[in-house]
Amino acid sequence: MLKRCTWCGDDPLYVAYHDEEWGVPVHDDRKLFEFLVLEGAQAGLSWLTILRRRQGYIKAFSGFDPQKVARYDKRKIERLLADPGIIRNRLKVHSAVRNARAFLKIQKEFGSFAVYQWQFVDSRPRINKRRRDADLPARTPQSDSFSKDLKTRGFNFVGSTIIYAHMQAVGMVNDHLTSCFRYRELKGR
Repeated sequence: MLKRCTWCGDDPLYVAYHDEEWGVPVHDDRKLFEFLVLEGAQAGLSWLTILRRRQGYIKAFSGFDPQKVARYDKRKIERLLADPGIIRNRLKVHSAVRNARAFLKIQKEFGSFAVYQWQFVDSRPRINKRRRDADLPARTPQSDSFSKDLKTRGFNFVGSTIIYAHMQAVGMVNDHLTSCFRYRELKGR
């Protein structure tokens, strides 16, 4: 029996996400945009709620192509707000479109969003040594800095807590508990 982080419980979707994605370093811009949209949608909700609607988000947000999402107009946004496959929160949907536009500006400035994003951890994952869920912070100085910079660039739904969750998801930090089998697997990446 594999020992996992306790937060993923035993829901098959959550376990698969934990085992295959959470904490794996991501340098693909489209995948980074996906996680930014999903983390913003998750604000105030459980991550499992978002995972259950992930396929709806992929369809609704053009496979998370930031160039396409940045071109969404009022009509497209109204259609999204009627889509039961996503969280139909007006502020969150508008935020995804606004963030896509800001995302493209960062890509243009830095060559890729990944180059920009990974600078907040000196371009390599931080390997933490968390033993208990209680040891996991909601935010860090790095997430504070990343969040603040995103906000100055026009992003929203990117508070420090949301950004720290994003950093965990895309492997900027390894926050698997040290007893978790994934901690050791990802430690060397």
